[in-house]
Amino acid sequence: MRPGARARLTAIFRAALAAVDAEAAVRRVLHREGAQLAVAGRALAPNARLVVLAAGKAAAAMATAVEAVAADQIVAGLAVTKDGHGRTLERVAVRESSHPVPDARCEAAAREVLTLASATRPDDVLLVLLSGGASSLLACPQPGLALEEIAATTAAMLAAGAEIRELNTVRKHLVEVAGGRLARAAVAGCIEVLVVSDVVGDPLDVIGSGPCTPDPSTFADALAVLAAHALRGRIPARVLAHLEAGARGEREESPKPGDPHFARVRATLVASLGDAMRAAEAAVREHGMRPIAVTAGLRGEARVAGRRLAALTRSLAPAGVPTCLLAGGETTVTVRGHGRGGRAQELALAAAIEMAGRDGAVLLAAGTDGSDGPTDAAGAFADGATVARAASRGIDAASALADNDAYGLFAQEGGLFRTGPTGTNVMDLVLMEVGSREAG
Repeated sequence: MRPGARARLTAIFRAALAAVDAEAAVRRVLHREGAQLAVAGRALAPNARLVVLAAGKAAAAMATAVEAVAADQIVAGLAVTKDGHGRTLERVAVRESSHPVPDARCEAAAREVLTLASATRPDDVLLVLLSGGASSLLACPQPGLALEEIAATTAAMLAAGAEIRELNTVRKHLVEVAGGRLARAAVAGCIEVLVVSDVVGDPLDVIGSGPCTPDPSTFADALAVLAAHALRGRIPARVLAHLEAGARGEREESPKPGDPHFARVRATLVASLGDAMRAAEAAVREHGMRPIAVTAGLRGEARVAGRRLAALTRSLAPAGVPTCLLAGGETTVTVRGHGRGGRAQELALAAAIEMAGRDGAVLLAAGTDGSDGPTDAAGAFADGATVARAASRGIDAASALADNDAYGLFAQEGGLFRTGPTGTNVMDLVLMEVGSREAG
């Protein structure tokens, strides 16, 4: 792979990241003049007491922005984020915990969040900073369930390739913070929610499992998700019994649209995939290429998406016009093998197999949070020589894909893309340079 193409795609990816930097995004909507703080143009009471609750991969970055603007108004605060994504703050305590499968720290953090929310006063402002990952990071089981059962259910759904909407439909009926329950627990007379979206379409009830948003889904919907992935017999018996009891009306449903608890809630989307893709398009033009936005709704199996995106490059390569295709979204991986990798790396490997032997195209697929699956990589580069380079090291690309071992292949072949934690999370980006003399 020639260094020019790799450097250009890296620069374009970083331009996209800069546009969705979570700290900067929060600072853009927080304004203060003297004792008056405004959130997204909405003025709060002068010298309002702020209780800050942040959850997700961007939690620490978002809380940093609040401290920078209104530290003296913060009377209590907690930020819960993924291991390695924390930072030291002055007014807001930071807890790191497990993602995507919850552990005991997640349960403890969720209980602490609920305690802080219920301890607010009617004249307080509860400022909730929400980003992707919050569902796992705030996993406090509902009565009658144990954390181990929540973790096992989550792991089974992830392995089955369930999409984020499906995952969160189930989790909203198993844990105490999700599905509007945080808003219901809070006493504060005003709840401001600032959101960094990691879900296609930016639905507030799905992002972080919607802790302050009415939940339109039901116990019956959760059971339907399990049935769709043939999981009813593969999750803990008490979880299934809990959901079935809820579907019979024997468990309390999550708060629904029209519930008066939500009259106090005002939500603002501060960063999304659309922002990242617009910045990427601008960066493509700055590099003298023509941008083509393929989709901002990339979904489905990562390997299928990778093959289809790579196939698009065939029609563009002969034209010789330097072009960069852009796609964004969140694919899934159905785990059938025993290797390591994430959805971005699996997409890149499938694309590499599709492009094998062809010059003139280079692909970068990466997660905007900087962590792709249970690995230290954000994603991977692929081109027409990836398969041959792997073969020269004794690795068969098709076998690696069958074993879900994209990380193992790219670690040996040299295609891994590492950024470290980025402080934001707006799903994945795929960039494909086609037709440049330095591509391939």
